[in-house]
Amino acid sequence: MIAGHASSVTLEEAFWDELKQIAADRGQSVNQLVTEIDSGRFGPQAPGSLSSAIRVFVLGWVKEGAPPSPP
Repeated sequence: MIAGHASSVTLEEAFWDELKQIAADRGQSVNQLVTEIDSGRFGPQAPGSLSSAIRVFVLGWVKEGAPPSPP
């Protein structure tokens, strides 16, 4: 459940592993983090799918070496 809606996301294992670590580092559940990412994925520069938004978020986290804000 993401924001009260049944949802499924397909990600490569490496992205799931990193997403779990990011959530732990932020003191959140994976569900909470994905809900936060989902709430920020609309707009002209935002990725269209939730899977893409998660990948972009994880990539940003890894590249910056610091916690970015969700898109």
